[in-house]
Amino acid sequence: MTDFEQNSPQNAVINAVTNVLRPLVKLLIQKQITFPYLSNLLKRLYLDVAIHDVPSEGARLTDSRLSVLTGVHRKDIRRLKEESELLQPSGEKSISLSAQVISTWLSDLDYCDGAGSPMALWRLTKNGEPSFESLIELVSKQDLRARTLLDEWVRSGIVSLDDENKVHLNTETFGPSEGFDEKIFFFKRNLQQHLNASVDNMLAKQSEHFDRCVYFNNLSETSRNELDQFVRKQAADLIKQINRKGRSLQKLDSKNTSDKYRIHFGSFFYTELQNREKKGSHKNEK
Repeated sequence: MTDFEQNSPQNAVINAVTNVLRPLVKLLIQKQITFPYLSNLLKRLYLDVAIHDVPSEGARLTDSRLSVLTGVHRKDIRRLKEESELLQPSGEKSISLSAQVISTWLSDLDYCDGAGSPMALWRLTKNGEPSFESLIELVSKQDLRARTLLDEWVRSGIVSLDDENKVHLNTETFGPSEGFDEKIFFFKRNLQQHLNASVDNMLAKQSEHFDRCVYFNNLSETSRNELDQFVRKQAADLIKQINRKGRSLQKLDSKNTSDKYRIHFGSFFYTELQNREKKGSHKNEK
């Protein structure tokens, strides 16, 4: 492995990436995904990114050039390029639809009350009133059965049913509480877009994407809990406002034939003990 100069940009990037990768390696180990598997995946990923994501500046991407760019041996490049797809995208349609349904419910005026909060909806369409069934049909174009999604959401706590057979959205829930498929979808989507913004800002001469945070230390447990609840409330309100604004602009732009853009906004809150002992830092006992 090549050693970079102590104060070089490459060394700074390596140090930063090591910290970024640490929680990901923790996840990989706990899910029994070993280093040899990851190593082979990274070969594919290096090649895929070099071909599709890195500007070639007019130069022809020969196997030799790809090998220089990525450090992957030419025989591995030939083998990987012969495969139909370097990286196969996983199916995400139903999870993506779930996110769209929640977004519509939180922002479409037909499904919100006078205060802008999501209404409790009849489970089935009744007298032309807004219903959970009509909401699903609006988003999925009858591509997803309302009952299927409702059963899953009730199970995971995203919605609840009352005695009148009305469906209530848990307005504090903007992500899944239990289902692993949903968790991994939002894990991938949110981290990828945050990293995309950060990497673009690193590579650009001036920051293009908004990327800010705050942090504090020396907080008591009581203060930490108070701040946690404050952040949850403020972030939930802000996300609902942004969601409503985005939906209104999306409707205005529906017939616009110019370039189309997508946006991604999120927030998070993480806490840990400052003085916790690093696992494995103690000496091994004989």
